[in-house]
Amino acid sequence: MNADLRQLAGVVVASILGGAANSVAGGGTLLTFPALVGLGVPAVAANATSTVALWPGGLSSMLGYRDALRGVRTWARALVIPSLLGGLAGAWLLTRTTDAQFKALVPWLVLGATLLFLSQKRVGAWLRSRVGATTQGDAGDDALPAPPGPWAMLVQFCVAVYGGYFGAGAGIVMLAAFGLLGLTNVHQMNGLKNFLALLFNFVAIVTFALSGLVHWPIAVVMAIGSAVGGHYAARFAQRTNQDVMRQLIGAIGIVSAIWLFVTR
Repeated sequence: MNADLRQLAGVVVASILGGAANSVAGGGTLLTFPALVGLGVPAVAANATSTVALWPGGLSSMLGYRDALRGVRTWARALVIPSLLGGLAGAWLLTRTTDAQFKALVPWLVLGATLLFLSQKRVGAWLRSRVGATTQGDAGDDALPAPPGPWAMLVQFCVAVYGGYFGAGAGIVMLAAFGLLGLTNVHQMNGLKNFLALLFNFVAIVTFALSGLVHWPIAVVMAIGSAVGGHYAARFAQRTNQDVMRQLIGAIGIVSAIWLFVTR
């Protein structure tokens, strides 16, 4: 694998932007993955390497959202185990996937996640009205959400499987799931999303490392960039109007899906 300085610089920039994107909505892999492929890294190995590279950015962005997490601590504790187990299962599946299979499946996963997120408020309101539940929004965005039940744990396990398999769009899937399960404060949802993604990505990284899929020199350089991007984006995102945040998240998902369909 040969690379010149311009290609390496492009990878560093992609890691900074990827860390920032993950802090806001997820999908940072959609920036780092093509950059790695451009360096000549095979698709499955590129995804594994980008997962390693973006993990420090996830850590810094989670720390940036630590105040928002205080309102959803019950959710965070309850969803730790499903996130770890799901991430392990997803990473194992990736190690059993060929490059051709991987490229064919990913665009559909991201598109579905984006459409779910864009419809979350309408679909979530319909579901809650069907079961006669009282929404968190009735008490205001700062109200504490009800504790999660077994259904929430199962949903998070499935999301973590996807996250361990391919990180791009996992944040969008989690935000959509949180909305359907009753959370309405987008900043609390982002904080919870960043925390849980940190967990399932960690077990995925261990799995990828043991499988020999990670290109470590590149991953270390990109990790520094993603940490910088994630830290500053988390601070900016919490000062942004929640409706603007939702529109930005949806735009990231749509652009990501289009790129994947065009380049597969």
